[in-house]
Amino acid sequence: MENLKPEKVFEYFGEICKIPHGSGNMEKISACCEEFAKSNGLDYIRDAANNVIIYKPASAGYETAQPIILQGHLDMVCQKDEGVDIDFETDGLDIFLDGDYLKARGTTLGADNGIAVAMIMAILEDKTLSHPPIEAVFTVDEEIGLIGAGKLQFDKLKGKRMINMDSEEQEILTVSCAGGSDFRMTLPVKKIKKSGTEIKIALKGLQGGHSGVEIDKNRTNANILMGEILKVAKENCGIDIISVNGGDKGNAIPNASQAYIVVQNPDAASRIKEFAALKKEEICETESGFIYEISVGDTGEFEVFEKDLCERFVFALSSTPDGVMEMSTEIDGLVETSLNLGILKTGETEIIMHYALRSNKKAGLIALENKMKAFAGKISAKVETFGHYPPWEFKSDSDLQELYKEKYKEKFGQYPLVKAIHAGLECGMFAEGINGIDCISIGPEMHDVHTTKERLSVSSVKNMYELVTNVLAALR
Repeated sequence: MENLKPEKVFEYFGEICKIPHGSGNMEKISACCEEFAKSNGLDYIRDAANNVIIYKPASAGYETAQPIILQGHLDMVCQKDEGVDIDFETDGLDIFLDGDYLKARGTTLGADNGIAVAMIMAILEDKTLSHPPIEAVFTVDEEIGLIGAGKLQFDKLKGKRMINMDSEEQEILTVSCAGGSDFRMTLPVKKIKKSGTEIKIALKGLQGGHSGVEIDKNRTNANILMGEILKVAKENCGIDIISVNGGDKGNAIPNASQAYIVVQNPDAASRIKEFAALKKEEICETESGFIYEISVGDTGEFEVFEKDLCERFVFALSSTPDGVMEMSTEIDGLVETSLNLGILKTGETEIIMHYALRSNKKAGLIALENKMKAFAGKISAKVETFGHYPPWEFKSDSDLQELYKEKYKEKFGQYPLVKAIHAGLECGMFAEGINGIDCISIGPEMHDVHTTKERLSVSSVKNMYELVTNVLAALR
């Protein structure tokens, strides 16, 4: 680590990697930031949520400049390979250099977003840099729902410009992100006893993926596919349903779904297989790993959904909106509004259909929630909405965007790619909390974040650190 440049950035990143800082375990890393501020003689606030704000005065000649907010989050996603001996609650990471990349042995690296914290600390410590007043904001528990940013006291900040450093591609300038909410429909379970033959339908091997970033990649939602199969089976075979389950995260496209049904004629399995085979052929170009298993079980008496519930459930699962709802008219190729049926669960007392809703426009998210409430009304389902986080809407007159693009071109000889993402960033929270804020999101090159293959480009860190300091020097 001592041979890597910028030296201070990697020194601080190394120290961060020694401190347990998985989401929900923020005490030690927040205390580290507090101690850093004290040792450098900088004013700071550490709030009840463990967010930390550190203030650095302007350098000479920048005293009248408007403050700039530099922001990153303190928590990391903790994943490890099977057999790796680590306790993320108490142990640090075992990091190593592999060519141009920093990695961690058998675990996630936490460069998302530890490298941003390290870069900001290096800027705060360096007395040779030229810059306006800096408000460094380190938030907690971003990875589990933007929790820290949601509890931040925005009145403690004077800055109206912000550089968020939570992006993962050097050549990308991110200028907008989606807001979202969790939308849950529940149907009370009413069962009756029915004689017949049990059939198991298992769908698996689909790609799945992130319900924001990959929602437009033509990836098949296993729950939606199950709805299609059950509808055909019901119309052609007169089925009853015991249970249907698929997916365990609202924001992930489910790659598997499983149903147990009851039929009067075991030959129904053949007809279900025929339709599943047609679907396999239909999606084979994008879902080459898809597997369906239709197996005949015991004959006897089973508890199944009563008739009205079965009707409403099959209608809901086969007719529900899902996937891309609207594309942006401002940014080419951007999904503006979408939803994903991420969890389908049959419990003892209720059936849960849990969706992740997203939109890069506040109005779009409201309209989608209203549409889903109307849909739920058609099947007499109970509705809950929660976990709201605001979008960061595109700002067409951003001075900070223009300055960053010019400084990027000076350094690299070309302009960055300007993009919006259909996923959540803390920028949305800041945009809601600070009226009129001008914000960009950038970051060094990282790959396979949130996995044990995570790696961070050392050369890209150097590039981005120099670029950020160049931007700060231009903010008079």
